[in-house]
Amino acid sequence: MANDAILAINPGTTTTRCALYGVTGDGLRLIAEQNLDHDEGQMAGFAGIPDQLDYRDSCVSAFLSDTLDAHRLVATAGRGGMLTPVPSGVIAVNDALVDFALHRPVYHHASNLGAPLANRIAQRHGIPAYIVDPVSVDELPPVARVSGVEDLPRFSFVHALNIRACARRLADDLGKPFEALRVVVAHLGAGFSIAALIDGRIVDSSNRMEVSPFSPERAGGLPPLPLIELCFSGKYSKTELLAKLYGRGGVYGYLGTKDMRKVETMIAEGDTRAELIHDAMLYQTAKAIGAMAAVADFNLDGIILTGGLANSSRVVDGLTRKVARIAPVHVHAGSNECLALAEGAFRALSGTETPMQWPIEPRADVA
Repeated sequence: MANDAILAINPGTTTTRCALYGVTGDGLRLIAEQNLDHDEGQMAGFAGIPDQLDYRDSCVSAFLSDTLDAHRLVATAGRGGMLTPVPSGVIAVNDALVDFALHRPVYHHASNLGAPLANRIAQRHGIPAYIVDPVSVDELPPVARVSGVEDLPRFSFVHALNIRACARRLADDLGKPFEALRVVVAHLGAGFSIAALIDGRIVDSSNRMEVSPFSPERAGGLPPLPLIELCFSGKYSKTELLAKLYGRGGVYGYLGTKDMRKVETMIAEGDTRAELIHDAMLYQTAKAIGAMAAVADFNLDGIILTGGLANSSRVVDGLTRKVARIAPVHVHAGSNECLALAEGAFRALSGTETPMQWPIEPRADVA
């Protein structure tokens, strides 16, 4: 075990983050981590995301050859991608999952390459491959699915990997079983997920495009009637409107930048419009945290602020002032998704969690 290692692979639009963790007697230790940058023009030259597989595989393999040294690879873990609704936990990668992720995902996104990349590396080493807590984790109870229009049931699409990993760390810090924890987690990155996690399950969330606060690049929840009017106005094509809501919405739509560090510089230089938009983003986020606290009957062990924006004292201080009366606020800045992937694989290898097999039937108690 002293030389065993787990490879975590987290593909993004123009990056593939790789991390190699050594397996120790009491957990994992980081051996090497690297953000593999991919030229935006080169990525645009691929016909589709599945066509990037060979190229990204070569990049990951180069990282591995530079870092593995005397270690023996025992498992790989890839980001889960845009799958159909699944329970939380570890999923073993098989050919059917690879085929689905590449050719029939719910949405096309670079994260769909996580399972295929993990599988390729694993097959070459004769070891298991896993994915862990994909964004399609959906454990909403029936009451949370009712939207008000029968044709439009609510569903879960959430940053489950980082949310559950942060909750596990808080449970350890508090000396409380993860399965007994009651917490609201606000994942604040390019997109936001505000989720209520009760007894080890994400029982409700803001969803990225339903009632979510707007974020650096996403519009979040919008007034429905004006949105319907805009859809039929002829002003935008479907593709243009989707881009306006997802990728070019939120702060970017107002201020022309997705970089919140630049926004804070604008505020420091006296830009009152930038201050208004930043304050409105925090205002909406605090409202969403309050809504998720209500889901938990305002009986919480804590509120977690995580994701890249949790590195900002302006964000953390602003939200803490608004929500600290609800429950103690804990800050887990950044998004340690590679570690969360490796930890999932470690639980599978150690036998503390039994991996699910694809295809996965939805849980009867949340359907």
